[in-house]
Amino acid sequence: MLFKAPAKINLFLRVLRKREDNYHDIASLMQKITLYDELSFSLRPQGIVLNCPDSGLPNTPDNLVFRAAQAIFNYVNYPSGVEITLTKKIPQAAGLGGGSSDAATTLMAINEICELNLNKTQLMKLGAKLGADVPFFIFGNTALAYGIGDKLKDLQNLPKLNMVLINPAFPLSTKMVYENLNLRLTRGKINYSIPPIFTLSNIISELHNDLESISLKMHPELHDLKQLLLCHGALGALMSGSGPTFFGIFNDENSAKKALDSIKQEVPGQYAVFFAQSL
Repeated sequence: MLFKAPAKINLFLRVLRKREDNYHDIASLMQKITLYDELSFSLRPQGIVLNCPDSGLPNTPDNLVFRAAQAIFNYVNYPSGVEITLTKKIPQAAGLGGGSSDAATTLMAINEICELNLNKTQLMKLGAKLGADVPFFIFGNTALAYGIGDKLKDLQNLPKLNMVLINPAFPLSTKMVYENLNLRLTRGKINYSIPPIFTLSNIISELHNDLESISLKMHPELHDLKQLLLCHGALGALMSGSGPTFFGIFNDENSAKKALDSIKQEVPGQYAVFFAQSL
């Protein structure tokens, strides 16, 4: 059976404090988009077999998809196995949550295929042990994320977003970006109020990412990606997550696709440029 694993963008990302456990508390608006990895699953008598063709990813127990399959099988003491083929279309280490989405999709797919009947809460708890963003991909299409990204609040009725994404031909380590963020250790509770987000103009006015300036210092050439999106008519542009992918939000689908065609002609051939919409 074939399942799609969507990417995400952060419409805003504020890093509120560094915690005693070396993680960071954040406040973020996370949105799934129509850019997908594909995973196919077939049951086998025993063991987990993972194929990652043409991706350079390991097919070993270190792989997040392998770990997700192992986690859910161990949780229910499932006696059989599965063969998984992961076809990567979401750029890796790109700030788009591809690995977390693959892990979440693996949990949900095996739960469905094997008729394990675990509920969303159980799956999210399993996902949280794999990575901070994994529960979001089980939770829903749009969410306000708090804590280390594991506390989620549903947010509905956001306007449809049409966007162009540009990913340069290099990965960016989330760990390295956070290590360069100069935040003091804070023990007290921080209250952060979410601004109203009902219209496209609300979203554009709230576009913000505390990690963007860090990534731009590490790779100044990324500034050109943001300017390119704005020059081609984006209402606003922002780096997603820890980068290095930038997205621009456009007024409608036609203007986004027109910008897509132009930008593809202007960036180096190894760059990935996508049109996507919010889910």
